[in-house]
Amino acid sequence: MYGPDHKYYEDVAEGDTWVSPPRVLTQDDIQTFADLTGDFNPMHVNPEYAATMPFGRTIAHGLLTLARASGSSIDHPPMRTLAIVELRSVIFRAPVFPGDELHVRTTVAGKERKGRGKRGLITWKREAINQEGKVVQEGTSVTLVEAREPPPPRLSD
Repeated sequence: MYGPDHKYYEDVAEGDTWVSPPRVLTQDDIQTFADLTGDFNPMHVNPEYAATMPFGRTIAHGLLTLARASGSSIDHPPMRTLAIVELRSVIFRAPVFPGDELHVRTTVAGKERKGRGKRGLITWKREAINQEGKVVQEGTSVTLVEAREPPPPRLSD
């Protein structure tokens, strides 16, 4: 399931940062997301309607951008992830348009051992950044990841 490059809890430290390769978001992606979720807001799927609105063209669903950022960051870094535990915050800073090229910057914001040390929680700061270098979405999430081995027992005084 995991390759030799997949990292364990011990392999990352607070402040470590990775950047995903860029990926273009298309109008077809937006339509597919609308079909999947049932969110057919005309701001997303109707170019004629969207042209009359403040952005002047269709925009991606905020949750599509969030899902795309999650997928883009899955191997940056490649972690032995067991579960997403929490989304602490997501801030939608700017619209994402069809044709925008997004990459994700992921930074370790915190760590905590769990499960008798066999697992750990990692808090991540993730930023979706467009081709102009603008952060269009940012958020904090927590994942449960595998640890290589429990820490040695502490000797008491």
